[in-house]
Amino acid sequence: MWLFGRPTGASGFSKHSTAEQVTDGIDASGLTAIVTGGSSGIGRETARVLALRGAHVVMGVRNMAAGKQVQEAIVKEIPTAKVDAMELDLSSLASVRKFASDFNSSGRSLNLLINNAGIMMTPFMLSKDNIELQFATNHLGHFLLTHLLLDNMKKTARKSKKEGRIVNVSSRAHRMTYPEGIRFDKINDEKTYGKYQAYGQSKIANILHANELTRHLKEEGAEITANSLHPGVISTNLFRHVFNPPSFAEGFVSKLTGLLMKNVQQGAATTCYVALHPQVKGVSGAYFSDSNLAKTTKLGKDWGLAKRLWDFSMNLIK
Repeated sequence: MWLFGRPTGASGFSKHSTAEQVTDGIDASGLTAIVTGGSSGIGRETARVLALRGAHVVMGVRNMAAGKQVQEAIVKEIPTAKVDAMELDLSSLASVRKFASDFNSSGRSLNLLINNAGIMMTPFMLSKDNIELQFATNHLGHFLLTHLLLDNMKKTARKSKKEGRIVNVSSRAHRMTYPEGIRFDKINDEKTYGKYQAYGQSKIANILHANELTRHLKEEGAEITANSLHPGVISTNLFRHVFNPPSFAEGFVSKLTGLLMKNVQQGAATTCYVALHPQVKGVSGAYFSDSNLAKTTKLGKDWGLAKRLWDFSMNLIK
């Protein structure tokens, strides 16, 4: 039957839905959103669509020149758009602290935090803080950023009486993490490092972070949700480290891109759905894919592992 149509899930959307389609008719005016990695890929499309729906978007970007170009492009397309770019390098805890300090001291409120930026399957490297780079960038930087912005979000939710939402962009690749899920004692072990497993580790960390954050928020009675998602397999520059050196496989995969991968407009859909759609109101600690609720792995639902990761991460950012 699938050959003759595009099946949709319970939400009414599918893997073919675009970010504009899943937010059609939604008014986000009065909301302020931070989108990390907003200068390229699905982050850029997420920023554009949130601005299209009326939100004031602040893009956290490593390259300010690229960020300014995206800002200008969005405003040129959408003259009423409110978009700013601020420098943010998630692999540097000092950079994360400066970004959060500058944002909080600006007096801006914060309704939506989209933890989108990431790197993928890189060779073994250490961050500026001497932490394995994929874990540092994809998880720890966002963990610290969320921690530093959370009081602002709580205050905004109380004052505006609007639910705050934190969205962690994970990946289906969380399924290929190391067998124990998180290698707490071997985060920086170059000898046993696998770039695919390390990427999976950072992505399951995104899920576990949202789950444990949900528990904390519910205990405090905060009107903020935290969810994670798989955006789909999307053709972006994240793939530059997958085939290194370039090979026949790279060329073969590129030929299949149009058939197997989502485009950027489809890739940003689940993020925008979880960030804005009224169907998701009150939902927290959930995992989404193709703009629908989805299932994660046993490790992705391990509350003990989530608690251990929280404590481990808190210790790293002290």
